[in-house]
Amino acid sequence: MATPSSTTQKQTEKRTMKRQLCNSSNDGPDERRKRSRSSSSAADEDRHETMNGEHATTTPDEGEEQKPDLQSVSLNGSSLEVSPKTERALIAFCKEGALLGEDELAQGIDNNSTTTTISRVLQQDKSDQDSRQYIHQQGEYDEGMRVFTAALPVDNQVNQSTKSISLFYNVGLSHFSRGQHMQARRWFELALERMDKATNDEKDTMTLLYLHHNLGNCNYHLGQNEKAMAEYRQALEIVRYHNLGTNHEAACLNCIAVLLFHGGLTKPGQVLGLFEHTLAVYRSIKGDKSREVATILNNIGRIYYLESKYKEALEVYAEALEIRKELLGQDSIDVAATICNTGQTYHQLGELDKAMECYQNFLSLASNLLTSKHRDIAIIYKCMGEIYHEKKDLEHARGMYEKALTIGKTALGSHHPELASTLNKLGNLYFEMGDLDTALRYYNEGLKVEQQSLEKGHPHTIITLMNVAQIHRQRGNFASALSTYVQVHSLQVESCGPNSLEAANAMSNIALMEYQMESFDSSFESFQEALRIQRDSYGSDDHLEIAATLNLIGLVLFGKKVYELAKGCFRDSLRIRQKLLGVDHREVGIVWYNIASTYLETGDDDQAIKYYKETLRVERLNLGGKHQDVLLTLQHLGLVHQQRGELEQARNYFGEALKLSREKYGKTHSVVGSLLNLIGNIYLQESNVPKMMECYTEASRIYRDWGHNQTLVIAGYNFYGLRKLHPPCAEAA
Repeated sequence: MATPSSTTQKQTEKRTMKRQLCNSSNDGPDERRKRSRSSSSAADEDRHETMNGEHATTTPDEGEEQKPDLQSVSLNGSSLEVSPKTERALIAFCKEGALLGEDELAQGIDNNSTTTTISRVLQQDKSDQDSRQYIHQQGEYDEGMRVFTAALPVDNQVNQSTKSISLFYNVGLSHFSRGQHMQARRWFELALERMDKATNDEKDTMTLLYLHHNLGNCNYHLGQNEKAMAEYRQALEIVRYHNLGTNHEAACLNCIAVLLFHGGLTKPGQVLGLFEHTLAVYRSIKGDKSREVATILNNIGRIYYLESKYKEALEVYAEALEIRKELLGQDSIDVAATICNTGQTYHQLGELDKAMECYQNFLSLASNLLTSKHRDIAIIYKCMGEIYHEKKDLEHARGMYEKALTIGKTALGSHHPELASTLNKLGNLYFEMGDLDTALRYYNEGLKVEQQSLEKGHPHTIITLMNVAQIHRQRGNFASALSTYVQVHSLQVESCGPNSLEAANAMSNIALMEYQMESFDSSFESFQEALRIQRDSYGSDDHLEIAATLNLIGLVLFGKKVYELAKGCFRDSLRIRQKLLGVDHREVGIVWYNIASTYLETGDDDQAIKYYKETLRVERLNLGGKHQDVLLTLQHLGLVHQQRGELEQARNYFGEALKLSREKYGKTHSVVGSLLNLIGNIYLQESNVPKMMECYTEASRIYRDWGHNQTLVIAGYNFYGLRKLHPPCAEAA
């Protein structure tokens, strides 16, 4: 009995989109990720470096340099003055480095109101850190976010109010330069509180701008983009209200644009306008070759990249790279970042050799600028693995992925989303190599990391679950596949809603596994639910997803032996596909095959032959003459003619299939053996014994050599003892 094809079911989602390093919003040079993910954290950036420990007060030996003693810092909350001792300690801190943690600093402050303020800020920051598993990292690469880096003057030429604000601001800068962004934010906030208490005559507009800018940058590095946006908007308001100039306005707009870019809530084209305005301002003020111009060009390149305008991206990257090399030197980390961005763009254009050259150049530069276990080194090794993977050089791809995995574990720990990406790449690789056990192991490892590091229902987690289900499905373990698809459906319902297309797709996969397990009633109900959602969502049946679901419902009805209803579903699917795809499309041929098989099952041989011939026409047009589907259709046509007693036509179809199979697989393939067996049966029916024995003997030898326990089927009956009566011929026969 012929069985309709189910090849219209959408292929299981395998991870094919390259995760981008520099051109995507969060990783590597210029840290961006093409697909939205949770924010990430590097091992060497933004550690909560609060050192808790008791410091004994000692008197330095004569001639020994005295280190700043922050234990004795005293802040008077009711006045804007700081004691000379406090002033000396804070200045020394900026020069020498943080020798005490913030808890000890708070203990050393003798004013209750200020101590309460600092303690509150400390508690809030610790709470924020506990609730944030991964944070944004933009430390190494210039996006134009850090604008004001010069310390404020602290001398007798300024009043006490300005002095205290300047001291706190400078301590914040000192913390920021060390990558201690939470501590920096605390001191900037304290400086801002002091400024709020100052009189209008004592408030300096530029200092206020500096504070909001740096607070925005601290929050940006801490992954708190909403807070960062509020600070930068406040800075922009100050610039515009006080007419501080287009240069400062451009700096604010660039920072806002970068935040919008990373947030992913604004279309890239809308962000591009802000960058282009900023670029025009910087060109008019600083000329065409300034560091600021190069930075904005690099930012614009990332926008073009996200919009798939790769040629435009290459143009601005080339200009940015030329400026950066001239101003910063060949060995600058920002030069490396732009080179990497260029490589990412070539990668997307399919120019793999140029992309590989850029990646190698990045590694050459980064090896001297970053640690060998840096997260971006791992990401680039993964990108190089992708290139080898695309070139089908699976061994080199595996080596690159394994390097990426090893370095990534050191740089990021064992529970980072970037690690999950590499694990899934390895899963895909082993899947393609046919090593399903190893592929499943890597998928499960990646899934564990994603479940720990990403929010519930994240798209990457769902794709990994789909990959796991696909392996179970290929193994014929439909119950395990069904269980996994049920998990996917639950996540899709929770994330997207019960009537979403994502939920409908998951329901279709559940239905397909139920069909494979011959639970036809359950499968029919599941497909009906998927179809209902699709029709409600699209508002019309003229959609390919609906055509696919109707075809699958037809398969279920075929399995339930409700043939007339099955034919109705197949014809509805055929109508939609012919309308949307044309009469010669491959998917149209699949439905013709299913219709032909249904007519064959109901005994309408004429219709079956008619539609198998139409199937064959479409398949040859799309697949060529030697595709396995063409061979299968030829075989079915032969079987129908044999069933009708039209032996010559049957032998002709079987013979054509045999000739193509030998050309495709070789003369000793099991498919060749099966076709020889079928032709032998035709000769048996025609009483052509010599030809019959020639076919049977060759088929028996092929079955023996393949070792698949196949036996001859003669005129519909198994003759297990045939080889005892007719031993195999000699090799020369």
